[in-house]
Amino acid sequence: MRSPLFKTPITEMLGIAHPILCGGMGPGVSDADYVAAVVNAGGMGFIVAAGFADPDEFREQLRRCKQLTAGKGFGVNLYLSRQAQGLERMHEQLAIVAEEGVLCVETSGASPEGILPILREAGIKVLHKVAAARYARSAARLGVDAVIVVGNDCGGHPGVYGISSMVQAAQVPNEVSVPVVIGGGIGTGRQLAATLTMGADAVLMGSRMLVAEELWIHRNYKDLLVRSDGTESVIVKTGLRDHHRVYNNQSAKAVAALDAAGASDFEQYRTHVMGSLSTQAYQTGDSALGMLDFGPSVVFADAVKPVEAIFDEILDDAKNALQRLGQLHDAA
Repeated sequence: MRSPLFKTPITEMLGIAHPILCGGMGPGVSDADYVAAVVNAGGMGFIVAAGFADPDEFREQLRRCKQLTAGKGFGVNLYLSRQAQGLERMHEQLAIVAEEGVLCVETSGASPEGILPILREAGIKVLHKVAAARYARSAARLGVDAVIVVGNDCGGHPGVYGISSMVQAAQVPNEVSVPVVIGGGIGTGRQLAATLTMGADAVLMGSRMLVAEELWIHRNYKDLLVRSDGTESVIVKTGLRDHHRVYNNQSAKAVAALDAAGASDFEQYRTHVMGSLSTQAYQTGDSALGMLDFGPSVVFADAVKPVEAIFDEILDDAKNALQRLGQLHDAA
């Protein structure tokens, strides 16, 4: 692990060397092995709880991560559903998270207000993910420990407003009193340095990390990412106001056609957006079907490498960016 280059409220809060967070990527994608690699490289990762419906399997993932990190703190991604079945499962997972001593959670979806008392009692830090400053302000008022704000370049769910990460990074730190993490289109050290300069305290990466060796997804899909230049990224499901930035495959094209036709009934979309299609794509390497989270920052994913090697490149790039900024300042 590299020596720290930055010290921010996020690195201090989470006890990590670098202000780099690797967000939860799809159900089952961010598992114990990948998250442990992120933590051991000096960042923070999040096991996606939704990927492990069986409570015993979820608990085993947490214990495996704890073992692989030699007891270092790690995180869990929790999607806050409004549906009764989803709420029931989440509360079951919350109990396991508390029992297993997880350090922090990355929450998204509905408001975290209902579960904050449980997490506070367990001493778990809450980083709530939103897509606009107005929601960041609301989350901060609730008492979350930090907010993660994603811009329109975010692979996965960037929200409906289309606000860029560049704007979010400059705006949100001035509007909330809690630490701010910026995500969406991030994949270089230059962006890390710029984001910190604008007032944020860390970055969140997803698409950039899909080529990590430690991820279990098929090598053919990783090779596709390496060949991609970011233009293959498209936002669909706009008819449902559930904007989803994904790889522009057959499923995405079918969903885009429904959007264009004004479809607004989920049943019309169901066969194209089933999670099982994405899982199959990751397992087989056949990327023709499924909603595959895919942001334009894949342009920076130039090779399949270990997490630590990716971090080293980002930190070297950030150091060079700081040196350039210093040179420009000296020349003024």
